[in-house]
Amino acid sequence: MKKIFGKVLILTLIAMSLTNAAAQEGFGFGDSEFGFSSGSSFSVNISGEVSTGITVFFDDFSSAEKIGTIRPEDIFSGNLNFDASGSAAQGIISLNFMPVFDGASPVKIDEAFVRAFFGPVTIEGGLRKLSWGKADGIGPLDVINPLDYTDLTKLSDPQSIKIARPMIHGIWSLGSFSRLEAVFVPAFQGHQFDMTGRWVPSQISNLIDQLKHVNPDFSISEIEERYPDTSTLDYSQAGLRFTTTLDSYDLGFQYYHGRFNRPAVIFELALPIPVRIVYNSFHQIGFDFASVISGFNLRAEAGVILTSDLDGRDGTVENPSLVWSLGFDRDLIWGINLNLQGSGSFRLFHDRIGAIQFTDIEAGSDLSSTRITFMLSRSFLRDELELKVTGLWGIEDKDFLIMPSVVWSRNDVSAEFSAGFFGGDKEGELGQYRDNGFIRLLLSYKF
Repeated sequence: MKKIFGKVLILTLIAMSLTNAAAQEGFGFGDSEFGFSSGSSFSVNISGEVSTGITVFFDDFSSAEKIGTIRPEDIFSGNLNFDASGSAAQGIISLNFMPVFDGASPVKIDEAFVRAFFGPVTIEGGLRKLSWGKADGIGPLDVINPLDYTDLTKLSDPQSIKIARPMIHGIWSLGSFSRLEAVFVPAFQGHQFDMTGRWVPSQISNLIDQLKHVNPDFSISEIEERYPDTSTLDYSQAGLRFTTTLDSYDLGFQYYHGRFNRPAVIFELALPIPVRIVYNSFHQIGFDFASVISGFNLRAEAGVILTSDLDGRDGTVENPSLVWSLGFDRDLIWGINLNLQGSGSFRLFHDRIGAIQFTDIEAGSDLSSTRITFMLSRSFLRDELELKVTGLWGIEDKDFLIMPSVVWSRNDVSAEFSAGFFGGDKEGELGQYRDNGFIRLLLSYKF
């Protein structure tokens, strides 16, 4: 797969070079975007962002030795986007840059795909981040791409933590207000988590402690051997989505067959390493809605997740569940804007969950899981200065994350000062990182 995308990148760069040569012969630059165009409808546009900054955690100030561990590659990042368009097709490559000094590649493909137009039908193929549902951010119906949880300072930017996956995506426009989408993802990847370090989840650290208790010579690398090979068609996923507009109501209906992005750990004491890690499959049927009612921009999602454990008695498979999301955004008094959303899940047959983790992968978990997210923002000085507070609150976990920020921007330059505070129950998904508070300074230029 890497070889294929390498060839796509090379072909795109060749096309840019050829277009550059043509531009020097008289085609010139476009009026509003940096790029090249010709008398035919072919053009190449280049955009991107360069940022310099630093993120420092509060516990880094506990000693001079910790301050000295701040890595120099943390102070620079960038992305570069290429968009080559013609009358019948479009190619898009988005690259992320991060200086590294350990021999790894400093360039990462964020997205790379080709889009072809056949009348009312559009076909896309390549590495893609695809969003389904109406939720602002990542909602329960947005199930196609896994997420990268190796840096939780980025939780306020859901799109940045999405992991692009190879897929084929088709869109059939049915008139002016309706369309039908189909997607096929030939291989699977789960969420990414740290195995060591600051952001390792307690579930992983607790599992490692249990295995070391059984075998003192156990190493973390042995866990990775227990993961299944998900690069085969046995782990392919597919879905259909229909959206339409009736009067002032935007409606969506979807079906998706995929796998849970969080792995399930099954204990089997007969194995040399007494755990087996699986990604169980599911079927999701969902509905979403959006409209403006009395000044509120409302969004809602609801769905049912069906697994092979239809009676809740199989401890190696997740129970069926109901998922939901409800949110809105609205301007309040004094120019303050509020974006508020609640989302969660409700497990079916919860009373049949086993009492211990060795016999049931869902043992010890709550009947429901509910998270509230909000963002309060206010702009000043002709929108050049923005004050913003973003928050996440886990109701059952009794934990939270608060991220205040101040952003100044003028033309294509922006400067941001932000911070993050984790708190609450140390057993919660957010509360377990309560020692990971941070501050960030960032200067960016977009072109």
